[in-house]
Amino acid sequence: MDNYAYILASLPVLNQEDHPEHFVAEEILAEIREQLSARDNSVLDLLLEGYDADKLDAGFYRDALAGRGRFVRDWLRDLVNGYDADASAEFYRRALAHGNRFIREWFRFDLDLRNATVAFLNDSLGRPEGQDLVLLTEREAEEFPEEEAVQQVLNRADLLQRERGLDDLRWQKVEELTAMDVFDLELILGFVARLQIIDRWLKLDPESGRELFRKLVEDIRSTYDNKKQNITI
Repeated sequence: MDNYAYILASLPVLNQEDHPEHFVAEEILAEIREQLSARDNSVLDLLLEGYDADKLDAGFYRDALAGRGRFVRDWLRDLVNGYDADASAEFYRRALAHGNRFIREWFRFDLDLRNATVAFLNDSLGRPEGQDLVLLTEREAEEFPEEEAVQQVLNRADLLQRERGLDDLRWQKVEELTAMDVFDLELILGFVARLQIIDRWLKLDPESGRELFRKLVEDIRSTYDNKKQNITI
């Protein structure tokens, strides 16, 4: 078994709680990759592949929040018009059939969240119902437990608060999926998923990014101490 406990405990990020300006997601990922096996790195590759479409620009958001409605409209149109549903369907089929539990459950949630967001944007922009949704026939009977919470977030008037609300739901899902894991690859994957959230918020809204950074450090320290104690009991 790989020493996942050591990987978490040795991360320099845990000693930077008061210095989030030193946070560089790519450097932390490189440190993690160096300590993972080739097989585990291939699983991490799939997780990170799911973030390729997240193109965020801090300057754009600042303009949007300054009351320039044109930017909000452009953002919505760019998001849905640049969405490749066929390519996304192929990716999600691979992810949902993967042997790793975290990958399967995380991207099941991610698919439902993305579909809910696209459906909301379709309605907001007057686009055809169902356009650009990724609908997998093998999942037709499955429910989306977080749907009500997602709809409440999507209906927020403030664009930045809407984005923060969606990422809060993502953060909570990671915590749910890794709550019972004891120093395994799933815990590492959950850590990386939260790294992606922090990285985007340090660009969008630095104060929110710093807040999430401190929360991640606190969570990882607590997780390490609690799970180590459970192993020794």
